[in-house]
Amino acid sequence: MAGLKLVSLLLLCMVVAPMTTQAITCGQVASSLGPCLNYLKGAGGTAPSAACCNGVRGINSAAKTTADRQTACQCLKSAANGIPGLQPKLAESLPGNCNVNIPYKISLSTNCQSIK
Repeated sequence: MAGLKLVSLLLLCMVVAPMTTQAITCGQVASSLGPCLNYLKGAGGTAPSAACCNGVRGINSAAKTTADRQTACQCLKSAANGIPGLQPKLAESLPGNCNVNIPYKISLSTNCQSIK
C-alpha cells in the first residue's frame, strides 16, 4: 500500500511539475556562428554567407527569454574577445546584413544585463 502511495505521488509530481525549456548555451552560439568567422575577420567577401545568416537566425530564434538573450549576448562578447583578427564593425553589422532584427547591439561595450 505504501508503494502504491509513493508511485501515485511521483506521478502527481510529474504531471504538475512545470515543463522546463533548455537555456541557450555558449556552445550553441559558437557553433551557430562558426560559418561567420571568415566574414567577421574580413576574409569572407563583402556579405555574410547563407550558412552564417542561418546561424544568426538560429541564435535569435533560440534566445526566447530575457535570460537567453543576456546569455547569448555574453557568449558573443566572450567569443569576440577570443577571436584574433575579428573586425568589430563587421560584427556590429552582421544582424542587419543578415536581415535579422536582434534587440541589442553586438558590441564589446554592450551591457548584456540591460537586455530585456
